Amino acid sequence: MKIIFLVVGKTNQNWLSLGIEEFENRLKHYSTFEMVTIDDIKGKNKSAQEVKKLEGAALLKFLEPADKCILLDENGQKLSSRKFADTLQKWMNAAPKRLVFIVGGAFGFDDALYKRADGKISLSPMTFTHQMIRPFFVEQLYRAFTILRGEKYHND
Repeated sequence: MKIIFLVVGKTNQNWLSLGIEEFENRLKHYSTFEMVTIDDIKGKNKSAQEVKKLEGAALLKFLEPADKCILLDENGQKLSSRKFADTLQKWMNAAPKRLVFIVGGAFGFDDALYKRADGKISLSPMTFTHQMIRPFFVEQLYRAFTILRGEKYHND
C-alpha cells in the first residue's frame, strides 16, 4: 500500500519544507510515502467558490476509483495520536492500493470532494494555513507508525 499526501499549492516557506522533508525521510522506514502537489488556482478574478470548484476538479482527477480518500478538514473527526494510529491501522488492514490524505487550498474543499471522501479528520479545532498543516500531518503520520511499532517517540 502506498500513502499519498495530496496538497494544493507549493510550500513557499523553506522552514516548512525542511520540516516536511525531515518526516518524509523518517516515514520511508515504515511505508511507501509520496507528497503530491496540485497547482493552486490563481484567484484574482475568481470567487472562493470558483477556486474551490477548480481545485476540487484537479484533486478528483488525481484520485483513482479504489483509493481510500481522507480529507484533512477542520470539521473532521478529532483524534488523539493513539486513536489516529489505531484508525490508520484499520485503514491499512482494509488493504487499499493507495491511502490518500488531502489538504485543500486556502478556501477548503468543494462539495464534490466531500462526496468522494471516505472520511474526514481534523488535526485541531484551531484553523491553520493549508501550508502549515503539512509538517503537522507528516509528523503525526510518523508518530502513528512509531506507536503501532511500539517504538520510543510518543509519550503518553
